[in-house]
Amino acid sequence: MSFSELFESGFKKRNEDHFAAIVRVAMSDGVINDAEKAFLDRLATRLDITEADYKEILKDYKSHPINPPLSYDMRLERLYDLARMVWADHIEGPDQAGLLEKLAVGLGFNQDNVKYITDKALTLVHYEVDLDEFIDKMKKMNQ
Repeated sequence: MSFSELFESGFKKRNEDHFAAIVRVAMSDGVINDAEKAFLDRLATRLDITEADYKEILKDYKSHPINPPLSYDMRLERLYDLARMVWADHIEGPDQAGLLEKLAVGLGFNQDNVKYITDKALTLVHYEVDLDEFIDKMKKMNQ
């Protein structure tokens, strides 16, 4: 296996794991609604998830680990995706927020302030900020 193939396979695996984590949020209430399905479809395209992999992940999403990204910006990007998925459920209940908190810890956010981070993330997503504004505002809250 060449270096580029190794890099591509690792990148593909991280994308699949990230996608599976978002599917886990979508499935937390036992069903994927139309808004979640549309978001998953767009995200699968963005993450280069094939149709076959998409179907396999939907069947077995719990077998994928949550791999925390090394960079803070990448963690924020994944948090943005996850918060958007929780918001797509239109449910702000303890199950959804609790799952988002667990996933955020899995992404590498500090457990001591993860509730504050996820509350802020959900608020920003509620106001429909784009990814760049989300990252900027999340970074400013830590200054």
